[in-house]
Amino acid sequence: MDRHILITQDANEKQVAILEDGKLEEFYIERPDAKKLFGNIYAGIVKTVIPGIDAAFVDIGTGKDGFLYVGDALRSPLDLDAEYDEDPEEKPQGQPGQDAQPAQPAQQEQSQQRHRRKDHHKGGRSRERHQRPRRQRIEEVLKPGQRIIVQVVKEAIGNKGPRLTTLFSIPARYLVMMPGEEKIGVSRRIESRAERERIRKIFKTLEIPKGVGFIVRTNAEGKSEKEYVRDVRYLVRLWKKIHATIQSKKAPALIHSELGLVERVIRDHTNEETTKITVDHPEIHKKMKRFIEIYMPGQKLSVDLTKEQESLFERHGIDKEIERTFQKNVYLKSGGHIVIEQTEGLVAIDVNTGKFTGNNKGLEETVYKNNVEAAQEIARQLRLRDVGGIIIIDFIDMETHEHRRNLFRIFKDAVSRDRAKTHLLQVSELGLVEMTRQRMRPSLESAVYDTCPYCEGKGMVKSNATMAIQVIRDLRRALADSKDRIVSAYVHPEVAERLIQQEKKSLRHLEKITGSRISVYPEPGAHREDVNITFIK
Repeated sequence: MDRHILITQDANEKQVAILEDGKLEEFYIERPDAKKLFGNIYAGIVKTVIPGIDAAFVDIGTGKDGFLYVGDALRSPLDLDAEYDEDPEEKPQGQPGQDAQPAQPAQQEQSQQRHRRKDHHKGGRSRERHQRPRRQRIEEVLKPGQRIIVQVVKEAIGNKGPRLTTLFSIPARYLVMMPGEEKIGVSRRIESRAERERIRKIFKTLEIPKGVGFIVRTNAEGKSEKEYVRDVRYLVRLWKKIHATIQSKKAPALIHSELGLVERVIRDHTNEETTKITVDHPEIHKKMKRFIEIYMPGQKLSVDLTKEQESLFERHGIDKEIERTFQKNVYLKSGGHIVIEQTEGLVAIDVNTGKFTGNNKGLEETVYKNNVEAAQEIARQLRLRDVGGIIIIDFIDMETHEHRRNLFRIFKDAVSRDRAKTHLLQVSELGLVEMTRQRMRPSLESAVYDTCPYCEGKGMVKSNATMAIQVIRDLRRALADSKDRIVSAYVHPEVAERLIQQEKKSLRHLEKITGSRISVYPEPGAHREDVNITFIK
């Protein structure tokens, strides 16, 4: 597979396009005015504790308080790569050592409760039983005014502030460090049992400080011990620096900032299949070369600075492809299409055959082929649009059980390439595929578009016929409330045409019963739903 990464900058906006065999697969943007919080570590102050929802709001100094669930105050939900399996032979080695952050008092208490046994007396007899620890309430864990160190695990979306955790995950190229843990996990996406065992054996020989654990990321598959050691040393140095800053900073304050877009792309998206990286900005090119030298020594990456006058994205046809990612209808090569509707709570996707008529093998085969093509495109669109939350997909009904089973397998394989964590449910009784996709930041659409100030997010405007009737009603109300009898209505040109042509009789009737004189004028700059009524004295 030919993997090409394009990086461009215009007016301080950085854009990154990742192409596989010439086809756009992922797209990212970064603007200086849009604060990126995900992965950042802050010294915060607990503002309010809300027992009713077992959560607290924390001031991290960004203008919008972060949201901290009680569960996130005791454990880390952060998952930068995929689910991981813990080494079954790995055992906790006691309290974190000097390289790890000291546990918060509430966390120490929680740890003690996990191992606590209680005596129960019944009928004069005493029995010692293993009991599940009582789940702590937020008011037992946090108090208003308390200083707390948190990491952002989810960007602020809409009116919701960023989601926080008190245990951290710090990524490098092949590993993710978990301060305060003492376990080694391997990404489940590394499916080879032999490779997983090889990685575990390597880690048993490495010198790892007490009080830190690691997750081996998917792109670590096949890497040598030397590359793991390099990541371990880098992460340990970084954590010591972060830990020192934690002690010196007064809350609220930024403790550690995640890498910028360009650096993250190099760290997370380059692999053996990356044949070329092309940049059109000298400063970015210089920064990338330096980053690779410092953080990825020995890595052979071809980074070219283009000097062509033509836009880098335009030359590769990326601009038009990006525009298509914001459209509701996505057309398939066969002639079919999918319709993507995004709401705040979920994403609904409908599959249609459109112009696709298939061949002479019949309707079932035509529908199956259309669904297969749609499944692969849907997986791609989810990555491109970076949508998250609940996703409902309505494939075209198929009668053959084998076709339904194969379609689900094909869709699952296509989704497995997604870097975001996904979960799929089997086809429902209504023929729907339900899934969730990890939402860590606002979707691409919300980053580029604002809600329409005219339709206020409805996606539709009133028809000319509806507006003509509304104008007549508005005129009737205005005349009832005024003693003046000469009135003008300024409306959208198409609405004016409708009033003058089809609704002329209704206007004359209104003039007759109110003893008024009504004039209608087209207003070229008016929105279709605008109505401006003016009386002439």
